[in-house]
Amino acid sequence: MNAQRTRWWEYALAIILGLLAGIGIAVIESHMTISLTGAPWPVPVIMVIIAFIVLYCAWQVHCYATTEPRKRVGMKRIDPQRAVYTLVFAKTLAIAGALLLGWYGGEIIMTLGHLDATYYRTIAIQCAFAAAASLFDMIIGIVSEGLCQLPPTEGSEHPKMKERRQQQGIA
Repeated sequence: MNAQRTRWWEYALAIILGLLAGIGIAVIESHMTISLTGAPWPVPVIMVIIAFIVLYCAWQVHCYATTEPRKRVGMKRIDPQRAVYTLVFAKTLAIAGALLLGWYGGEIIMTLGHLDATYYRTIAIQCAFAAAASLFDMIIGIVSEGLCQLPPTEGSEHPKMKERRQQQGIA
């Protein structure tokens, strides 16, 4: 499997799509009698907890992957499938965080003109906390994705091997 880092523009695109969706839902909600905006208080807490779980799993993968094979004797072996799942969770956390950051940001934008009303002020506060948790999720997802990156093997393209070839050619 050849996994690549998520590109910066994918996060930007996710934020923009989330922003448009958040604004769209807020506009629809303003014309109907249903409430789709806001975020219950447990949502940001759960989002942060999930981020810490993914970060912990990514840290375990990183510690195992960067430890020399001779020193791994005392360590618990990490299943490669678990390492791949951790990478997928990290990528998902980052993209979902970006989407939700845009979503809650769009809802905040649409409620700014109505902050004098208690209902909209409450929604804006809830969305601000949820947007902060979403930003945290995005950052932790990006960091976790980096932690899951394997160090280069000492194949023909490894910098140490290129250096050895140059030294042998010179000597």
